[in-house]
Amino acid sequence: MTCNDKQVIKLRRVIHMSTQAIAAIKSGITSKTARKYLNTDQLPSENKQQRHWQTRSNVFEKIWPEIADMLNKSPQLEAKTILEFLSTTDNNFQEKHLRTLQRLVRDWRANYGKEQAVMFAQILIPAAQSQSDCTVMNDLKITIAGDSFNHMLFHFMLPYSRWEHISICFSESFDSLSTGYDQAVWALGGVAKEHRTDNLTAATQASGGGRQFTLRWQEIMKHYGVMPSRNNPGVSHENGSVEKSHDLLKNNIRQQLYLRGSTNFAVISDYKAFIDNIVFKRNILRKDKLAEELELLAPLPVKKYHAPMIVDLTVSNFSTVRILKASYSVPSRLIGYKLRAYIYVNEIKLWFGQKLVQTMERLRADQNCAINYRHVIASLLRKPAAFTNYCYREYLFPTTVFRKAYDALIERYPEQGSKQYLQILQLAAIGSESEVEAALDILLQAKTTPQLSIVKELLIEPSFQVPIVNVDAPVLGQYDLLLTSSVATLV
Repeated sequence: MTCNDKQVIKLRRVIHMSTQAIAAIKSGITSKTARKYLNTDQLPSENKQQRHWQTRSNVFEKIWPEIADMLNKSPQLEAKTILEFLSTTDNNFQEKHLRTLQRLVRDWRANYGKEQAVMFAQILIPAAQSQSDCTVMNDLKITIAGDSFNHMLFHFMLPYSRWEHISICFSESFDSLSTGYDQAVWALGGVAKEHRTDNLTAATQASGGGRQFTLRWQEIMKHYGVMPSRNNPGVSHENGSVEKSHDLLKNNIRQQLYLRGSTNFAVISDYKAFIDNIVFKRNILRKDKLAEELELLAPLPVKKYHAPMIVDLTVSNFSTVRILKASYSVPSRLIGYKLRAYIYVNEIKLWFGQKLVQTMERLRADQNCAINYRHVIASLLRKPAAFTNYCYREYLFPTTVFRKAYDALIERYPEQGSKQYLQILQLAAIGSESEVEAALDILLQAKTTPQLSIVKELLIEPSFQVPIVNVDAPVLGQYDLLLTSSVATLV
């Protein structure tokens, strides 16, 4: 009869309080087995012998020298590839033999394979190093207002405490690197002695058969009093802390998206807030080790390195400003006025004197125009004929529903269709764009021309009569009765 370690341990515990026969019964084993383990200090698991015999014949036994020769010449060969090759010349080798061959190849590599790279666990020192890298997020299929949002995350972390910070970017550019580092260390409140990156071109450049840091990256590191470092080309595990953290963070974001039930966000800022909340919760778990690092971090300089580019400009008669080869619309009341633009990596702020008049997302390199229909709709209503050939006309269709509505109006009213569309667009500008879009969609689905009057009818909210409620004045004498009653009860 076989037994396990728990039974033998119980046997040795109860044998002191009963006979051997009774102790064996209480332990669930036979007297013979009990006697065997009472006469030795070993457990059943220690007596278990490793099986060294085969339960079935090895179909590869005769041909194994040939397979071993193939592995000697090309150690990277996989068992599946070898089996496919063997099956072309011998029908005896089939898919069902793959597991057997995989075990044989595994054992051969253990005995005769080449030496593998050894990873050396490092002692992590508080505040000694920070790391950063970019990770592509496209596999999560994030959308903004229904449109695909291809992007990356700049990921900064401290290996010792694993505190991390992220910022959204669109490429591994110098702006992404410098701004991401800027934001991270100012959110942290200090800097580590060394900052490690991989060999991205934003921080390094080819030099004499190797790579060295660019002058711009060296200037940023000098500004913060930090020593730059990088991993060897092709050896990403030298930046392993942040690389591993990529996987954990992305999986965390993916799980939270599952809980949310959607990968669509109304605006980028909503998506950024979603990720920031995830990172915030992750960092709470690291507060004890972070406290150790905060005491040792070097102080921040007086100001950030990545200060915004400042440009003075004048609003054109088109109610637009030109910034870095891209056009942006502004409210028409500012035509002719001089503004000052503060250009950041991801956004632009426009100031008139001491007042902030507009904040807008900075266009990417492949974009050249951002027109807000609310800035020009009033003027277009006074000159509706200008809409047909307006160079920015396509930007005055907020969604495809508005475009379909415009096409339907032009088809029904070739002369007045543009004016009716602009009047509908004004409803969206002064009211709710989503409600106007919903009304247009209803009419288009019903194959009804979306005339202004019909759209207005759909937007009228049903009125509700406020009920008249009469509240009688309280009779104060009743409170005296309550007081008297409570006193009587106490007595």
